[in-house]
Amino acid sequence: MGTKKRVRTFVRVKPTADFAQDMIKFGPDNKTIDIYIKKDARKGVVNNRQTDWSFRLDGVLHNTSQELAYETVAEKLVSEALIGYNGTIMCYGQTGAGKTYTMTGATAEYKHRGIIPRAIQQVFKATAHSVDPFITVRISYLEIYNETLFDLLSTMASNGTSDVQMAVVDCPQGVYVKGLSIHSVSHEEDALNLLFEGETNRVIAEHTLNKNSSRSHCIFTIYIESRFRVFSDVKCINSKINLIDLAGSERLSKTGSEGQVLKEATYINKSLSFLEQIIVALADPKRDHIPFRQSKLTHVLKDSLGGNCNTVLVANICGEAVHVEETLSSLRFATRMKWITTEPVINETYDREGTVKALEKEIILLKQELAMHDSLVNRSLVTYDPLTDIQIAEIKSQVHKYLKGAIDEIDIVNIRQVQEVFKQFKLIVSQQEREVEARLRSKYALIDKNDFAAVAAVQKAGVVDVDGRLVREEDGRDFGTRTAPFSSRRGGKKKSGKSNEPPKKEGIRSSRRDLDVFLPSKSQVIISTKDPDVKEGARNQDTANIDAELSKPAPVEDSQRPSSPPSKPVAFEQFKEECGSEISRIFKENKSILLARKKRSSTVAQRINFIKREMEGIKKALEAQKQERWQQGEYVDEKGQIIIDEEEFLLIVKLKDLKEEYRSGYAELQDLKAEIQYCQHLVDQCRNKLISDNDIWYSESFLIPKGVQEALKPGGNIRPGMIPMNRVMCLEEDEQERFERMQETTLPACPASVSFYKAKMKTDQKHTYTRTMSSLEQMRKKPGLITAAGKNKPLSFLHVV
Repeated sequence: MGTKKRVRTFVRVKPTADFAQDMIKFGPDNKTIDIYIKKDARKGVVNNRQTDWSFRLDGVLHNTSQELAYETVAEKLVSEALIGYNGTIMCYGQTGAGKTYTMTGATAEYKHRGIIPRAIQQVFKATAHSVDPFITVRISYLEIYNETLFDLLSTMASNGTSDVQMAVVDCPQGVYVKGLSIHSVSHEEDALNLLFEGETNRVIAEHTLNKNSSRSHCIFTIYIESRFRVFSDVKCINSKINLIDLAGSERLSKTGSEGQVLKEATYINKSLSFLEQIIVALADPKRDHIPFRQSKLTHVLKDSLGGNCNTVLVANICGEAVHVEETLSSLRFATRMKWITTEPVINETYDREGTVKALEKEIILLKQELAMHDSLVNRSLVTYDPLTDIQIAEIKSQVHKYLKGAIDEIDIVNIRQVQEVFKQFKLIVSQQEREVEARLRSKYALIDKNDFAAVAAVQKAGVVDVDGRLVREEDGRDFGTRTAPFSSRRGGKKKSGKSNEPPKKEGIRSSRRDLDVFLPSKSQVIISTKDPDVKEGARNQDTANIDAELSKPAPVEDSQRPSSPPSKPVAFEQFKEECGSEISRIFKENKSILLARKKRSSTVAQRINFIKREMEGIKKALEAQKQERWQQGEYVDEKGQIIIDEEEFLLIVKLKDLKEEYRSGYAELQDLKAEIQYCQHLVDQCRNKLISDNDIWYSESFLIPKGVQEALKPGGNIRPGMIPMNRVMCLEEDEQERFERMQETTLPACPASVSFYKAKMKTDQKHTYTRTMSSLEQMRKKPGLITAAGKNKPLSFLHVV
């Protein structure tokens, strides 16, 4: 177990021109903050309301730069994360107090970047100078909006699956979010690019106190994996840094929120209220249960608040007098947070190599124990090591002697010997099969009975009759031909009267040049190689068939456009074989599944109707039995229960069984109806997709002029209906690219900022491209013809005529 550590808390005051110096005072050590409020004279002389408060924290950040704030709050925590400790930094406060500025900073200026970009830079500086351990870094970005989990990096390519429903899951290693994508990064620029991409996907809104108010809680996580290879056992250390930007608490009377913003504020205040309840419960040592599952936020923060994690809280407050109540609330929250203790430990594991070595040691000990057991029971010396080449040769010799009858049994010593004996038997059987196959290949040729031309040639030569039977000579001797037997046995007998050969398995296809190398099946005829005319005729026929196949015209390539566009039905068949082969295959598979489900549903329905009719017949029979019993008089036993005869009892039992079968059949029918409805939906989707893709493919393949087509396909690689990104990215240098080049050349004093500006420019370029493509897609849907910008000019934009 690790040493218990208290949560470190800091307060950062938002710089403002209206700072209430007479109400907010800071201590000389920058660790205390005092709040003074004047008494309200309108409430009379007797007014016992508290007017002054004093809070002591780990640090007060007032008029401090982003760099100093990072060094004070986060630098030590990130350094400890690099050696295996988990870390969490959380920004809490009212809306508009500067939480996002503290955590992310201003992306336009390098010196104003926040905790997250600086933590990324510190991590990658450490990885650049690290040889052992070898460090791997991964990134994820989670958003909690209106109690719903969202992946802010779902638009980026990753190994994770975006189709999985996101959920918070507890496991022995801690809490994780199922379905959240985690991206590997190898450079600072890649990680910053993910940060900026996630920031653009966040939900923001405007209200009275903040023009860009975050409407969700966001958690940016850096996963660090360090592998040590100095020792014989491979040691692995895993840690993560959670950087949390909480949405600001709002007083609705001040923000004036309404509509969707009001709904968002309600969710924000509710989740923050649950978070404060968790803080109060954790600070109380007498509490046995902590309600982490009250909200998604508290569930995700379970490890950060009460686990093995270094936790730091930054309480952001406003200095204006009008916000003094919110300031007091934030400071009270920070004070409660100070009383929470965590037990950070290094997350250290060992790779499989250490486990393998431990198992090898255990095997050695078990062998020694077996040897001791053998000596105690006076057994001869038995070895448990793998067999040597000499021992394998001896076993092989014993197997051959056993098969020849020289010895009656094989001495069994250990399991390895038994396995080797079976292996030798298998080798002998395989060798015999190969020898039989070689002998048959040297004497017989193979003709497929479905090849009517070859069969006609054999019949013309007088080898077989019209029914496929061998034709015999007058002296009773066979011709040099054989037919495959029409029974389930495979292979054929040799012409001589020697012992029968073992049957050979079928399933081998004939070669186009050598027909005498395969064994027959039920629909094949064996032709002896002693009849050269028949064999040559079959060979020539087979060669002619293959030449005819090879002489077929090759399919026209996509690049060779016909002089006039083909008809829509012909083009549709071509599309299904080429570009639309995959969706066509899926459509056929879904349709076959749908037909199978409908057929099964019809069968089940018929069965249910049959059972229903049978039940009605039994009910009528029971009713008749009941009427007859009532007329003749009923018999009762000592307990007063009616006694029925055996026939009526059997009818009741059968009716019960039929009812059970009816229920199960009805349930199956309902399930089949649901499956049929879903399959029908998939079939309709595939049909619509196939038709729409075919329309796009037909237009772009046959209707667009060749010059425009070449402009749209510079590399010949384009998906129907889209303009490739690499075409847009290779345009003439624009303003952003010139600005990026300027940043690289004009920042010699601060070269570390290049990665920051590169990531920012890439994110801006991507979103500019997305907006451009969206506009082009809307233009493309309008009626008209798309033409190129110019013959010898780069394709910088498209016109719609």
